[in-house]
Amino acid sequence: MSFGIEAAGYYVPGLYLEMKDLAEKRGIEPAKLEKGLGLHKMGLSDVHEDAATFAAEALLKLIQDYDINPKEIARVYLGTESAVDAAKPTASYAVQMVEKVLEEEFGARCFKNCDVLDMTFACVGGVDALHNALDFVRVNPDKKAVVIASDYAKYELASSGEYTQGGGAVSLLVSSKPDLLEIENNWGVASESVFDFFKPRRLYNKENLNGAPETYPEKIEIFTDEPVFDGQYSNQCYQDRIKEAYYHYKEITGQEKPYENWKYIIFHLPYAFHGKRVFTEIYSLENNLSYETADEQKAVAKSENYLKLINDKIEKTQRASSEIGNMYTASIFMAFLSALQIAFNENEELSGKEIGFVGYGSGSKSKVFAGKVSGNWRKVAEKWNLFENLNQRTAVDFETYEKLHRKQLKESVNRAYKGFGLVSIETENPVLIGARYYSFQK
Repeated sequence: MSFGIEAAGYYVPGLYLEMKDLAEKRGIEPAKLEKGLGLHKMGLSDVHEDAATFAAEALLKLIQDYDINPKEIARVYLGTESAVDAAKPTASYAVQMVEKVLEEEFGARCFKNCDVLDMTFACVGGVDALHNALDFVRVNPDKKAVVIASDYAKYELASSGEYTQGGGAVSLLVSSKPDLLEIENNWGVASESVFDFFKPRRLYNKENLNGAPETYPEKIEIFTDEPVFDGQYSNQCYQDRIKEAYYHYKEITGQEKPYENWKYIIFHLPYAFHGKRVFTEIYSLENNLSYETADEQKAVAKSENYLKLINDKIEKTQRASSEIGNMYTASIFMAFLSALQIAFNENEELSGKEIGFVGYGSGSKSKVFAGKVSGNWRKVAEKWNLFENLNQRTAVDFETYEKLHRKQLKESVNRAYKGFGLVSIETENPVLIGARYYSFQK
C-alpha cells in the first residue's frame, strides 16, 4: 500500500507590491532584487486577513475543488509560525470558519470528530505537519488527514529582510490514495538549537507604554510578528542543516547521489533564488569539487554542469516564489506546486518521476525526503491555475503598503473581497478579551 498526497490547494492574498517600487523607495538597485534574488512581487495581507483566514481559504478550496467530504478527514495539522494565539491553535479558527460555510451541505460542526492542532518550528513546521500526517495514515490507512501550511513573512520596515516578505497558504490531502505524490518513508533529519531567526517575547517597562493599565506588572512582555534575525548567520545555518539532513537521507537510503535521481529539487525558499545558492556545497561534496575559498565557490556556482542542474531541476520551482515572496512554512509546498503547474502547462509527463524535498526551519532543523509523482497527477494539477490566479491580483502603491504594514488602515484595501475575513477582536468583555471573530463574504 502506498501513502502520500492525494490532492492540493492553495491561497495567495489578492494584493501585491511591485518589487521595483520598494527598491526605488529604499534606494536599492532594482536589478539587485529582481535579477540577484529573483524577487518581482511581494504578496500582501489585506486588513481582514491573517494566518487563520489564509488557512481557511486553502482548506475550503481543497474541499470544494476535489469534492471531499469533510467528515472523512480525521486530522487537520497546521504548520505555522504566524499563530494568532499562543494557546488556542490557529487551526481551530480555520476549521471553524470552514465549518460554517459547509454547514448547509454537511450539517453543523462537520469537523466535530476531527483532531485539530498547530505545529511550530519556524519554516519547517509545515513539513513537520506532513511528516506526522503521513505517520498517521500509515497506521490508519482507511483515514485521511489534511496538512495546511499558512504564514505571512513580516519584517521591520527598511530592514534587510523587508524585500523578502510575502504570505499565503497551501493545503494537502494526505491518504493511502496518493493521486499526486507517493512519499517514501525515509526522512533525513538534522537539528541544532541556534538563534539565527526567532520571535521572542520582548520586555518593556510599563512607564514606556502609553495606556498600560495600572494592574499590569512593571515589566511587560510583548510579542511582535517581526523577528530577530541575523541574515548571514541564518544562511549559514540553512546550509549546514540541509547538508547534515541530506547526508542522513543518503545514509538511510543507501543512494550514491540522491539528487541525481530527482526530477526536481524542492527547497524552502526565503527568496526565489535561495535554493540554487545554498545547494552548491552539497553539489561540490557529491562531485569531489574543491569548495574552500570564495573563488572556488563562485567557480562551482557558475560552472556549466551546475547551471544545467539549476535549469533542469530548480528553475521551475522558483517562479511562483518570485511572484509571492516568502511564505515561511508554505514556501516549500508552493515551490512544489510551481514546478508541477509549469510541467502541466507545458504538457510534460512526470508520472513515476522522483522529486526531492529539502526543508529548513530556523532555530534550526532540516528535513530531506522524496516522493514519486502519481500517474493521476494531471487530474489533480488541472484544478490549480496557479499563474493565472497570480495574474489576477491587485497592485498597491508604496504608501498603502506601509500603512498595511503599520496596521494604520481600518478598512480593507479590497472593499469588495470575497471569502474569509476578520470582523472584530473583543476589547471589552473581560472573559473574552482578544477573542477573534471571522465571517465569510460571498
